[in-house]
This record gives sequence, structure tokens and C-alpha cells, in this order.
Amino acid sequence: MDLLSDFQSILVTILLFLVAVLYSSVGHAGASGYLAVMGLVGISAAVMRPTALALNIIVAVITTYKYYRAGSLSWRLFLPLAITSIPFAFLGGRIVLPEVYYKPLVGLILVFSDGMLIRQASNGNDYIEKKPYVLLLFITGSILGFLSGLTGVGGGIFLSPLLIFLHWAPIKVISGVSAGFVLVNSIAAFLGVASLTNQFHNALPVWLIVVVIGGFIGAEYGSRRLGNNTIQRLLAIVLFIAGVKMILMM
Repeated sequence: MDLLSDFQSILVTILLFLVAVLYSSVGHAGASGYLAVMGLVGISAAVMRPTALALNIIVAVITTYKYYRAGSLSWRLFLPLAITSIPFAFLGGRIVLPEVYYKPLVGLILVFSDGMLIRQASNGNDYIEKKPYVLLLFITGSILGFLSGLTGVGGGIFLSPLLIFLHWAPIKVISGVSAGFVLVNSIAAFLGVASLTNQFHNALPVWLIVVVIGGFIGAEYGSRRLGNNTIQRLLAIVLFIAGVKMILMM
């Protein structure tokens, strides 16, 4: 049993590293991926959410910095989204869903994200940019912020496909805005969760080191190149498999 446990720990660590690399390359921090990995090995919901947010914050700091340095963070787009998302992310973080509801909900979110990522990967980089109404940005920020806090997902997994679908910014700018959006929402959601519980997985210190390395590699790649469609399709496959498994676990 010890050998099996050790193998599982190593496998989880490797998967978290790969999630950090893949997600950060498109301006995300990997919360939905971390939740998927932890869900697959049966980690409880009470531990999953704060642990995923802690990992998300550290990777989001790296991705935001990298995309900001690359000139891909639009303040005009980011600020209205962030202003409304922060309080709603904190509010969502203070709501604790029973595990019987939590895991199926996260599974549905992952499957939905899968479809959005496929749509995102299918879009070309040449499209006509449309200037968004500020009111719509406020509404979008509040909805995604609440969902971020409620589930422990940073929100970028929804924001990027949505912004591309609405043509609100160029692809590279969308990645930068998503990175910043994930950072502020993850911090707000973490504070909300931390006000209720401080349960983290025992391996969190090791996982933090691993995702920092993975996040740096992915963000360095992504901030210097446009989004890679192959990576997004691979993410879609991973999210679909993990999402379906989490739905069927209950």
C-alpha cells in the first residue's frame, strides 16, 4: 500500500507540473486543472478548494508579471472586470457547498470549459475586434468572480474563451487580461475560503515549488508567442475526461 501511495503522490505531482505549464502558456493559472487532478485521486472538497487556490495564486503572479512585461495587459479591459469580480469572489469563497453538490458542479464546469476551449482553439487569430460596453464588463466580472470563489476556479478558464467569442480584444491581450483576472480573483476567493477553513493538503509546500517551475516555463513560452491551438485542444481533452469522472464519482 505504501508503494502504491508513493506512486500516486509522484503521479499527482507530475500532473500538477504539467497543468501549470499548459495553463500558464495561455494566461491561466491552472485551478480547474488542479481540481481535476485532486478530484481524480479522491481528495476531499474541503481540502481541494483552498489548496487549488493557493497553487493558483502563485502561478497567477508569474503569468501576470510575464504578460505585463510583454505589453499584453489591457487596463481598459482588466479594471472593470476586476473591480466587480473581487467582492463577488470573496463572497463566493465564503459559501461552502456540500461535497455531494461540489464535485458534480466542478465536473460540469470542467466539461463546459472543455467546450469553450474547443471553440477557442477553433478560432483564428485574425478577427475584427469589438469594443465592449463598460456595463457588460462589470456584469461579466461579477458573475465570473462569484463563480470563481464558489468553486475555487480562478475564472480565466471562462474569461478567455468568452472574450475571444465576443471579440473584445486580440488573442495575446486576452491572455494577459485573463492572467490578471485570475490573480485578483484567486486572492479574493482565497481570503473568503480562509475565513472559514485552513485545511490544505500535506503536500502543498512541494506542490507550490513544482507549479512555480511549471508556471515559469509556460508563461515564458506563452507571453512571447500567440496561444497554441494544440495545447488548448489537449487541455480540452484533459478537462473533459476529468470533468466526466468527477460527475460520475458521486
